[in-house]
Amino acid sequence: QVQLVESGGGLVQPGGSLRLSCAASGSIFSIVSMGWYRQPPGKQRELVATLNSGGGRNYADSVKGRFSISRDNAKNTVYLQMNSLKPEDTAVYYCNCRAYVSVSYWDDYWGQGTQVTVSS
Repeated sequence: QVQLVESGGGLVQPGGSLRLSCAASGSIFSIVSMGWYRQPPGKQRELVATLNSGGGRNYADSVKGRFSISRDNAKNTVYLQMNSLKPEDTAVYYCNCRAYVSVSYWDDYWGQGTQVTVSS
């Protein structure tokens, strides 16, 4: 019902920057929030940043001051600007969209994941 297409991952040196994008499409009635989660090798998926429909932002402590989440409402697209990247930021990054697909039904939808590798 809702499809998410991610882009922007890749290999970057420590201290570098990357920008992830995630476009939502499909039978979207309204979006509650969009955000990013990540799963480092051998670890569980964890929250990186979220942005709700009211403009409220939430960041993991480990990325505060380095990452910034934004959204283009007209395009149903969320961005994650990642600066001052560290090797511990290496993970598969997943886009999340919490959306109503009807007036009374909402669900969480996930992208396929994009690999971010921070290494010299």
